[in-house]
Amino acid sequence: MLIQKIYQELQDIPEDKLAEIYDLIHYFRLGLGQEQTQPRTPGLMTGTLGAAFFEPLPEAELQEWE
Repeated sequence: MLIQKIYQELQDIPEDKLAEIYDLIHYFRLGLGQEQTQPRTPGLMTGTLGAAFFEPLPEAELQEWE
């Protein structure tokens, strides 16, 4: 049974790492309740870009990325 395999794996994890496993399981379980009922439809966004989108960044901002 799968649950028994999970228990066995948990027994082999060092005590100081169990908090990380708990967080992983806990937030995974919470996320299950928030799954979208309708699948997302990938595609292009609607709308247009302003001319400012194509203007070069100011030098000060460019320096922050380097």
